[in-house]
Amino acid sequence: MSELWGAGDLELLDRQISEWLARMAVRDGNIVAIDRGEADEHRWYVRMRGEEKEFTTVWLTLGQRTLRYETYVMPHPEENAEALWEHLLRRNEFLVGAHFSVGVEDAVFLRGELPVGSVNEQEVDRVVGTLWSTVERVFPFIIRIGFASRFAD
Repeated sequence: MSELWGAGDLELLDRQISEWLARMAVRDGNIVAIDRGEADEHRWYVRMRGEEKEFTTVWLTLGQRTLRYETYVMPHPEENAEALWEHLLRRNEFLVGAHFSVGVEDAVFLRGELPVGSVNEQEVDRVVGTLWSTVERVFPFIIRIGFASRFAD
């Protein structure tokens, strides 16, 4: 398989993504931190304050062919698991560029990816904003499905 994006191309895109995220942090008061992965990784952690969920952290990982993005939404449900999974699968129908999935320890994640050639400042802004707003919109409902007895009167 050919290397469509060489190391130099990825280093340039890495710097650009860092600059774009820094500009986003200045504009968006919800962003409280932007951290980086290990020195040899092309990875960012964008931590944002929420209203429905206290914090949401979006992980961006630049690979040789794609920019993967994800956020942890909630732990595995204690109850009503089937209803929760059905609810999330139905919500997937209306999401653009992201989908709910089951991750480590059967936790709920929101994930997606872009081809490296499509990565630009507007797309990074859209991705981070989409993940944050989706979590904010669904979190109050899904936490009450998966942990219903904790919210009983």
